[in-house]
Amino acid sequence: MSALVHVLVPFLLCVAVANTGVFDKVLVDTSYEHYAERALPQLPGFLAMPFNCLVNAGYAVVGIYWLRAPGLEQERALRYAKDVFALMALLYGPVQWTRLATLRRAPAVLDQWFTLPIFAWVPVWCGAVARGWSGPHALAVEACSLSSYALALLHERGFELALAVHIAAAVHAAATLQRAHGDSASLRYFALAALACAGFVLLKLLDHELAQWWPFQRLTGHFWSKVCDILQFHYSFCFLTDVSRRTAHKRT
Repeated sequence: MSALVHVLVPFLLCVAVANTGVFDKVLVDTSYEHYAERALPQLPGFLAMPFNCLVNAGYAVVGIYWLRAPGLEQERALRYAKDVFALMALLYGPVQWTRLATLRRAPAVLDQWFTLPIFAWVPVWCGAVARGWSGPHALAVEACSLSSYALALLHERGFELALAVHIAAAVHAAATLQRAHGDSASLRYFALAALACAGFVLLKLLDHELAQWWPFQRLTGHFWSKVCDILQFHYSFCFLTDVSRRTAHKRT
């Protein structure tokens, strides 16, 4: 219950802020021309781009799966970290789906904004495994992460800069944890998560370029980017829960 409250309250506050107009100058895309997948006007808005819309259900599937996944019962703090991450995944899918269904500015802002604290949670969880849980540290990291979206107000590429820093911090924290507490199994999960992360970034950036080739004309680069993002979530869970169980077993 605490994980749900701690995710839902900031989520709703961000939704309220995004709808005040404070981010009206942030560069976001609010048209179907931004995507390589062709919109189908005969379909309702929530399915206008069927593949890019339906793929967002994958976030809910991953979130529910890991929210219900057993393990870490004896490590309350690490289970809390897992549940927070799972709830983030569960809520992120509807935000992206709403962006495509409405093409409004507020969901587009939230789609960008929520990406940052999701990546920031990886170093928080890694720190909890390596050094023990610290509530004030987790709060400070997430607060700084949410605040960093203000860079998007200062420069048209401010969000991309903030995202790059978040990705680098997450990869560095996971790599450090792997060196200290990992084994061959966790290394495989780490490599798969990192590969999915690279696919998430590159396939989205190359969405229109890839659409020139027939394999990407229906299932576009943006669609496969979302598939990679969902896999990135899943393998991050695999890595972090695997290392969490191992370190918890050593402590007992």
